[in-house]
Amino acid sequence: MSADSLLRTPLYDRHVALGARMVPFSGWEMPLQYSGTLAEHRAVRSQVGVFDISHMGKFLLRGAQVRSQLERLVPSSLADLEKGQGRYTVLLNERGGIVDDLIFYCGGGDPERAGWEVWAVIVNAATTQKDKDWLLQHLEEVELRDRSAEQSLLAIQGPEAEAAFQPLVRDDLGAIARFGHATVALKNSEDFAFVARTGYTGEDGFEVMLPIAAGVQLWDRLLDAGVTPCGLGSRDTLRLEASLHLYGQDMDDDTTPLEASLGWLVHWKRKGEFIGRSVLERQKAEGLPRKLAWVTMDGREIARPGYDVMVDGSTVGTVVSGTKSPMLGKGIAIAYLPPALAKSGTKIEIAIRGKHCPATVVKRPFYPQ
Repeated sequence: MSADSLLRTPLYDRHVALGARMVPFSGWEMPLQYSGTLAEHRAVRSQVGVFDISHMGKFLLRGAQVRSQLERLVPSSLADLEKGQGRYTVLLNERGGIVDDLIFYCGGGDPERAGWEVWAVIVNAATTQKDKDWLLQHLEEVELRDRSAEQSLLAIQGPEAEAAFQPLVRDDLGAIARFGHATVALKNSEDFAFVARTGYTGEDGFEVMLPIAAGVQLWDRLLDAGVTPCGLGSRDTLRLEASLHLYGQDMDDDTTPLEASLGWLVHWKRKGEFIGRSVLERQKAEGLPRKLAWVTMDGREIARPGYDVMVDGSTVGTVVSGTKSPMLGKGIAIAYLPPALAKSGTKIEIAIRGKHCPATVVKRPFYPQ
């Protein structure tokens, strides 16, 4: 894709003015880093950083049967979600493969229509159109509004996220629980923001959706308050340290949640029928062909995506994500392995530039919150 055909978020000019290194990502021209990936990573772990994630897809679902319709598309139960609560889950296809991972937010009753509910959903940038098409194909009597081009989306992340964001809003952010959300009034503005206590870093923080002009203004206010601007580089190292999946790299349409070590998303006893259930039941009964595992390097080497995993000289798996952990000071990776080898403590080797480098399967997360 040429540079001229890349999409740009409403904050593009701000990124360029800050001297960000811009790179193509999922059809968008996005900041990779500003002050440097390591510095931005450490800022989020110790203080607070802000990411422009306006490239992500943003849908609003309305209807009398939204909840029951969504229940058929995901393996997680949505029946117990109340207004102001959200749930991370996955859309599944008929093969049990993951169409996308996403968060559904229950907005409660629709103020404009008695008996209707309102739900918001945030999806990955690379799968926005695919997810939209999938939802439209499978949802009946549900209105879907694509708000992707209408709204900015910022992620304020780190142990000081609440302290940095609170002075800029009128409502109490402390009242928003983990995976909770609320409509919040901005100070010195007539605008309101959808604020969810979610993120992709393993730290406390908020994802904030709001009108474009208000989003640019909020970005400026956060930077004026000393919040560190962060790019895709640190977003990836942070999510990998927290053992969070990246769709399209760690899982895809041909990967089931059981294979991707997301079995906790499958609420077997609380769910009725859903797309892909029979495939998951068969895998559960017969065993998995592979399973995602978390690996640390024993030495100073760094495993990268595509590297072979070896045991006794034979290739047994493949690395799908890998980096050097800024906080642990060593290589960490995610790899698909035979289930018998995907157990904590298993010794393996990673083929790196002609050498078989020792590594160990560990429990997740690499770096706990």
